[in-house]
Amino acid sequence: MASKTPPASSDSGRGSGTHVALSAEEHADYKRLRRAATVRHRKTRYAGASLVLLVALLLAPLAVVAAWVGDTVTDTGRYVQTVAPLAKEPAVQAVVTDRLTNRVVANVDVEAVTASLSKALADAGAPPGVVDKSAALAGPLRGALTNAVHGIVNRVVTGDVFQQAWVGANRRAHAGVVGMLTGDESRAVRAQGDTIKLDLGTVVDQVKQRLVDQGFEKADAIPTPDRQITLFETAKLSKAQDAVRLLDIMGAWLPVITVVLAALAVWMAPAHRMMLLITACGVGLMMIVLLVGLAVVRRVYLDSVPTSTLPPDAAAVVYDTFIRFLRNSTRTLLIVSVITALAAYLYGPSRVARTVRSLAGRGTGAAGRALRDVGMNTGATGRWLDGHRSWTTGAVIGLGALALVLWNYPTVGVVVLVLVLVVVVLAVLSVLAAAAGRAGGTAEPGRAVP
Repeated sequence: MASKTPPASSDSGRGSGTHVALSAEEHADYKRLRRAATVRHRKTRYAGASLVLLVALLLAPLAVVAAWVGDTVTDTGRYVQTVAPLAKEPAVQAVVTDRLTNRVVANVDVEAVTASLSKALADAGAPPGVVDKSAALAGPLRGALTNAVHGIVNRVVTGDVFQQAWVGANRRAHAGVVGMLTGDESRAVRAQGDTIKLDLGTVVDQVKQRLVDQGFEKADAIPTPDRQITLFETAKLSKAQDAVRLLDIMGAWLPVITVVLAALAVWMAPAHRMMLLITACGVGLMMIVLLVGLAVVRRVYLDSVPTSTLPPDAAAVVYDTFIRFLRNSTRTLLIVSVITALAAYLYGPSRVARTVRSLAGRGTGAAGRALRDVGMNTGATGRWLDGHRSWTTGAVIGLGALALVLWNYPTVGVVVLVLVLVVVVLAVLSVLAAAAGRAGGTAEPGRAVP
């Protein structure tokens, strides 16, 4: 018969409540049921954290695009900074030069000039053969005129006049860019049906005046329709505008919601470090997906623009220039995700992580002992740092993350700089702690920091 635990005395039962005596078998069943309840609780937490993380990862690319729409497109300074390089791109300059040249030459009636020449020769009594052949001068005359006008226009477009006019026009018409994205009319970039056009009215006026000053009076006759350059033509424009309107509305909240959901997933999971590692890897993967998506959209964009509307090289320059900050932000988040995942891994129990921590501890410990040997004992300060390693480490990492959050448009270079500074500060603090001169003051090599 199974042995029973001694029953509680009646006196003690009166004083502390009734205690139920359990047999060894009942106690084993109780422990088994408690373990099962704990396992079910952990599974529930993992399931909830996984669901929240999935939503956060799906929102991550949209959050990056929404932040770009809000911070880049709707900010005048940022927008001008985005489009300013287009004025210096040879492909864009070539398009503007060719179109203005063709329009000026089209307003010169070369046939009328040759007809007048033929009449003047006939009136002067020139031989009939000479009079007839004078009509053949229309082609060479048109070519010479085209070359002359092209040279003047090219000097204007490649000079400071075009760049200043370009920047000024885009700055004044920035409000119209937002209108284009939301489907409204604008002066600078407007949507007409399924076509997006860039208005170069101010630039054309500058070029026309320069041509008139050079003696080409016909340049003043360049009509208004030629002020526009088609950037994008697609049957999906209305759907794209609907998506941009939604992103514009969610631009202020979607990034915050995504970050909160990711943090909530890490907090809900029983193993916080492992969930942080998974979250970082997931965000990095979604950034790669976004980069691939931008490359696919680029191909679709180039295929949708007819060559007669915009040459492929100019179309590629326009697309790459407009989305370069979005691409840079995506790459920056990818690097941040990789660094976060690596940090979470190095704080884990794997052999590689323990080895790295052990080598780092030995290195800082040796440096601290060397300082102590030369008389630079950090005393109470070093002992305090040694006793509060987890707090100081968390504070330094938190300050590094805060610097990235407060930095306006951090780049990959900024992330690397902040990472180097964080590592250097942590190493210095570890060296100072090791130089305190107290036995056992340094952290055990290979031991994870809580």
